[in-house]
Amino acid sequence: MDQLSAMRAFVRVVETGNFTRAAASLNIPKTTITNMVQALEAHLNTTLLNRTTRRVMVTTDGALYYERAMQILGDVDELDSSISNSQLQPKGRLRVEMSGAFADLVVIPALCDFYKRYPQIRLDIGVGDRLVDYIAENVDCALRAGTPKDQSLIARKVGELPIATYASPIYIENFGIPVHPRDLESDHFSVGYLTAQAGRVMSMDFCKGDETIEVNPRYIVSVNDARSYVNAAVSGMGVATTARFMAKDALARGELVEILDSWTCDPLPLYIVYPQTRHMSNKVRVFVDWLVKLVQSLRTTEQVELLRKVG
Repeated sequence: MDQLSAMRAFVRVVETGNFTRAAASLNIPKTTITNMVQALEAHLNTTLLNRTTRRVMVTTDGALYYERAMQILGDVDELDSSISNSQLQPKGRLRVEMSGAFADLVVIPALCDFYKRYPQIRLDIGVGDRLVDYIAENVDCALRAGTPKDQSLIARKVGELPIATYASPIYIENFGIPVHPRDLESDHFSVGYLTAQAGRVMSMDFCKGDETIEVNPRYIVSVNDARSYVNAAVSGMGVATTARFMAKDALARGELVEILDSWTCDPLPLYIVYPQTRHMSNKVRVFVDWLVKLVQSLRTTEQVELLRKVG
């Protein structure tokens, strides 16, 4: 019996909850992973998993073995990474989750540069703001806007995105221009942004000098996707506060104009998150480092454009 392989198989079954998903994530037949776990149990002379027709449950011995196996496998992976050539040229599949807007407008246009640097990494990008089961879906990491609330995840800040407030000429023709953020609670409308985590429309925060206010805007429509949010604003459905890179093209086409520019919004922080049980491999680390530089270049471009506008 290859005990390390059997340990990896057992760990995946525990993490994914059944043999079918574990086999799919490891890309091996279900019968193979079943035989490996059975051989491991025979070797240890104990039962690690209780199987029923509907679910797999970890025994007391199985839970103890899982914790130690995770530590051992993490140490082995770290040792291999520190010695092998993959430290210089990382390779393999990298599964990343991020919003569709950031993928389409920022990451995908720059991927040729990433490929030139790391040609042996194969990126699988999942698009959306949905809640992710990192273990069951075998997701390595996710790019998320806003400060993460899930304490079970490790988070690394990779940058910040400047935010501004916009309205379309269609909206301005119908409703005029709000002169104060509080107008969005009374005489004006905003496009609502519905967060997957909270399940409610987000409030808007504005600052001016020492004054900070939180606005709970009126809305006609709310959406849960950043691109749809901007499109709704372009269509005249309400005022939007969004990242400058999101509004850049619509602004250039005259489909949006910046408003309430004497009031500022806190920049939107960006984080890479991954589960605590998953070691940050070298391929994840190089992707994060590349992403940090990409966000920095995005901010530099925006700052230059703002200076040109002021000038």
